[in-house]
Amino acid sequence: MNEGSFGNEEEPLLTVSIISQSVPTIKMHSSKPSVVSSYAALTTAAMVWGGSVVAQKVALGPFSPVETSVFRGLGALAILIPLWLWKEGRGKFSKNDWGMFGLLGLGVLGNHLLVLFGLQFIGAGSAGVIIGASPAITAFLSSLILKDVPFRVIWLGCVVSFIGVGVITGQSGMAGTGSNPVLGGVLVLSALVSWALYTIGCRRTMDRFSPLTVTWTTLMMSLLFEIPLLAMNHKMLVAGVDAVPLSGWVALVYVMVFATALGQQAWLYGVDGVGPSRAGIFGNLVPVSALFFSFVILGEPVGVREIGGVGLIVLGVWLVNKRA
Repeated sequence: MNEGSFGNEEEPLLTVSIISQSVPTIKMHSSKPSVVSSYAALTTAAMVWGGSVVAQKVALGPFSPVETSVFRGLGALAILIPLWLWKEGRGKFSKNDWGMFGLLGLGVLGNHLLVLFGLQFIGAGSAGVIIGASPAITAFLSSLILKDVPFRVIWLGCVVSFIGVGVITGQSGMAGTGSNPVLGGVLVLSALVSWALYTIGCRRTMDRFSPLTVTWTTLMMSLLFEIPLLAMNHKMLVAGVDAVPLSGWVALVYVMVFATALGQQAWLYGVDGVGPSRAGIFGNLVPVSALFFSFVILGEPVGVREIGGVGLIVLGVWLVNKRA
């Protein structure tokens, strides 16, 4: 795949009508990040997200999945919006712009909630390994939607990565692994599909808006959909603030500041520079860091299945990028 191949990408069908009717009302985001800075940003995001899987598992002790997601979103917005005002100043968005941000916000919502609900049934290390298949899923969907890579050249790598996911989710429930790894694995895998669609959708959106703008607007839109769900899924709101241990607050702050505010913006910055298919390869760092942190912090076992799953997923991603 040539560096310039992304210039001829086709519009995602879901977003063509919205983009074509929008009138830019803020300064166009025209300068692309360099390859080096993009790779540095993607590496940072992947490592932060590896630790985030463990932090979310810890937070799910005192908080429910929806509470964890809502609180992380509100905390991240408290950082991102002032930063946006300081760096870019106020801007106006058209109705079509907000419609686009709303669609992308559904991708954020799906990714956040599905991972959190999945972590209730599967260990953090195993979930992190599954998340390592994100590059293959992103490349697969990108090839179908953007047509940037022919599917015939990436199918083998996708299959190998999915076999690696199967190795992880196929193991029986055990202490430190989770009560239902199959269900947890399916939920986490669904979250990756949601994130892949978000990544692909952001590719065109960031031709007009900066990564920071896309990050806070899509996150805010996801919260509008998510806050009403607190009525059906809550824990701390009933038990009270005093029931939350220090470890729960530390985990939540980590997820707010690093995984959501820093990690998401760093990822979008990298995608803007090198595109979704190339960016996906950096997901290889997520399972490695997740396994390491889950072993050190949570004491989860790291056995042959986990190592084998990582190996198959990394091999699959390597095949995808080698052929692409």
